[in-house]
Formats: sequence, C-alpha cells, structure tokens
Amino acid sequence: MKLIPFFPYADLFRRDEAALTEIMMSVCRRGAYIQQQECRNFDANLAKFMGVKHAFGVANGTDAIIIGLRAVGIGPGDEVIVPSHTYIATAASVHLVGATPVLAECGADHMLDAADVEKRITSKTKAIMPVQLNGRTCDMDALQAVAEKHGIMIVEDAAQGLGSKFNGQCAGTFGKFGTISFYPAKLLGCFGDGGAIVTNDDEVANSVALLKDHGRNAEGRVVAWGYNSRLDNMQAAVLDHKLKSYPQEIERRRSVATRYQTGLGDLPELTLPPAPGADSRHFDVYQNYELEADRRDELRTHLDEQGVKTIIQWAGTPVHQFKELGFEVDLPITDAFFKRCLMLPMNSAVTDEEVDYIISVIRAFYGN
Repeated sequence: MKLIPFFPYADLFRRDEAALTEIMMSVCRRGAYIQQQECRNFDANLAKFMGVKHAFGVANGTDAIIIGLRAVGIGPGDEVIVPSHTYIATAASVHLVGATPVLAECGADHMLDAADVEKRITSKTKAIMPVQLNGRTCDMDALQAVAEKHGIMIVEDAAQGLGSKFNGQCAGTFGKFGTISFYPAKLLGCFGDGGAIVTNDDEVANSVALLKDHGRNAEGRVVAWGYNSRLDNMQAAVLDHKLKSYPQEIERRRSVATRYQTGLGDLPELTLPPAPGADSRHFDVYQNYELEADRRDELRTHLDEQGVKTIIQWAGTPVHQFKELGFEVDLPITDAFFKRCLMLPMNSAVTDEEVDYIISVIRAFYGN
C-alpha cells in the first residue's frame, strides 16, 4: 500500500536543499536578519510578477489583510462582505479593525457569489472582499459591476491565488489592495509565516509602508501608529529564490489537475473543479484540488485506509457556523457544499504514478 501525504512539508526543503542551505547561510553569515536587501529584492520581484506598482512583504497573511483594511480607511461602523467559505482570518481581520464582516454564499464554482453579495449590501457596506480561493480568481466582472453600481470598493484576500488570473489579470490586483499568504503549504511557501500586500494605489502604498513598520517613515521617524509586521529577511531570501521557478510550480499543478480530470471526470458521484482551460476567462493555479463527492465521509475513510491523506477545508466548518462568534446568518448553499467537499493531494511533489493510484482508489470505491 502506498502512503501519499496530503502535503509533504519536508519536501519543500529536500527538493532544493543545497541552494536553500546556501541562501540561508549567506543571510546568517552577514547578519542580515531584518529589512535587508533580500526583502527589497523580493518586494520588487513580486510586484513585477503580479504586474503591480507596489508590493510589501509582511509577517503573515492575516496581518496583510488587517494592514490593508486600515490603509483604505475601513474601521468601526463599516461593513465588509466576505464569503463564508474562507479561513477565519478573512472575517477576523475585518472584526479586528473594528468593522463588521457580513457573510455571503459561494456559487457553483465555490467562489463568492456576486448575486448573493448584492442582496447583503446596506448603507454601512464599505467594501466587498472576494477570496481568490484554491488558486482560482472569482468572476471579477460580476463583482466589480456590483461594487461600481453601489459605489463601494473591492479589496482582495488572494492568500491562495498567487499567479491565478481572470481575463489575463492577476488575482490581488483588481481592488484597492490585495493580499498573499506564504504559509508553507501555499503555492509559494516559505519556512514559517509570511505574507504580502500589493496595490497600484500610491496613497494606499504610503499607508501600508508606515503601518507595517511601527508607523516609521523613510527617515525613521514615527509619524503614525503602526504594527511590527515585517517579512523576515531570511524568508524573503527563500521566497525570492523560489519565485524564480514559480511558473514551473504552476505548470506542474495544472498538469496534476488535468490528470485528475481525465481519470475522474466521468464519475457521476463527483463534481470536480473546473479543468485547466475549461473557461478562457480563468487561469487557475490549483492551490488546492477541492471537489464534491457523494458519500464523502465514506470515501475519505476508504482513501485513508489505502494510504491517501485528504483534508476537508477549514476543518469542515465555514465561518458562519462559528456561532460562538455571534453569526446567525442562514447560508444553505454553503451548508450543503460543506457536506460534500473534499480536497485531494495537490502539490508539485506528487507524482503521476501517485495521482493514478489516487484515481484508481476512488474509482474502486464507486464501483468503477
């Protein structure tokens, strides 16, 4: 029996051990730990990759959202519409700047549903925050149309979307700002926590630059209240190195997605994510491979018994089901989805042979 982990964390280092060791040793030999050249290089290269004017590495993806929200002036009395199908950090960041997260449904593609968003707009709504989930970008035409109609801004949680595109435009670049996460299991992962804020707005960029570093300006003088949220210089060095081969990472993930589609696409018991190239507007990078399955829990047990590790995203709990946080909204579409959702191994380390084995185990479970 094979043993296929959901994500091989140690492989992040092993696959490029010599180069990564030298990079980290170089940082340590120079004592270049905080806000050094590696950070400046990575910010510049990330901005170039995404096609934006400004990119700022920060301590983690949650800080990125909080700082971004503060930079655009969202605070007490404001409402921000977010999907319930997201990590708690999205809604928590809204709460932590004093605003109110308003939870909305996902659509058939598991992304924020623009029609449901529009129903939830009030006089207090300040922004819509699409989450560019699983390496896919939302239908930004529909969301931007709603935002423009009601005179509210778009801000993006693109933690899982680096390199994903809609109509040729990168996730994270549609709104006033976008955020990225570099958590180890993300598409571009470091060896700890890390995140980034990107923007084309000079005023927002100036605010972010202050907020992420204790409110200090370029001369080192404190001119505002800020946070200690600087991307660690060693992580920046690692990320900048990995960014150079990031297109190959994306290509491998799309190849794995194509293999899953070919092997499982005919099973009526499954609803697969869109295949690469299925919609010309979308370029998906497959941070995760999240499908819907009949008899989901039985299938997951069967896969586990055959050595295949899977995950139900967010531990099976969308944000609106955290009643302890005061949510009382009814989201039946999201509820139904979370009874069927399951994520299969998706990363650039999984081999074609392993993908074929996973496919064979699933087909056997459904009697095919």
